[in-house]
Amino acid sequence: MIDDDASLAGMLREYLAPLGVALTVAPTGAAGLASLRHGGFDALILDLMLPDADGLQLCRRIRAESELPILMLTARGDEEDRIVGLELGADDYLPKPFNPRELLARLRALLRRRGSAAAGSRERMRFGRLEIDRDARVARVDGEERPLTAYQFDLLCTLAESAGRVLSRESLLDRVRGPAPEAYDRSIDVHISRIRSAIEDDPRRPRRILTIRGTGYVFAREQDGQTTG
Repeated sequence: MIDDDASLAGMLREYLAPLGVALTVAPTGAAGLASLRHGGFDALILDLMLPDADGLQLCRRIRAESELPILMLTARGDEEDRIVGLELGADDYLPKPFNPRELLARLRALLRRRGSAAAGSRERMRFGRLEIDRDARVARVDGEERPLTAYQFDLLCTLAESAGRVLSRESLLDRVRGPAPEAYDRSIDVHISRIRSAIEDDPRRPRRILTIRGTGYVFAREQDGQTTG
């Protein structure tokens, strides 16, 4: 956890320890980066308000070097920070103040998706020039890996596995993140935009992930002039 709020960190450490979760706390961005370099962490809780660093830029830097699941903490009402954080690679967010039970539930959801992927099938999904390798957790277009966060890869898999079926935003949130207090927020739209930037030839005119106005999204069965395989 990278957060300079000592009382919050202490409360979370006491809450999580009996549940088998060891929490390492760094009060500054510099200390957090130093700890991350030693490795051994399963997830990162990142506060965006740090005394020595811009939390959003720190998120970008960490994501460029690691696929570690990132749960970012934001001030209540700072929707723009949440959206930018997701665009920079965070997997989920939680506004302050929060219930520690919800933080634990979100951490477990992130780790459950990561664990399921590690133990999952080696089956690869192919859609024309797009290949989704669930075992390696990478998406490739013409054999070239395209950058996606862990959350975005899970979202892409969920859409691809339901190719041809329209999925609502609420359904996608439930399937990928699990039930949350917010039935719908803009995070799905942000992640879809990032996925399109990674896998579409022209993200402004997508052919793979289509928006169904007023309903949600659908992964097209046919792209690049080929049927899915």
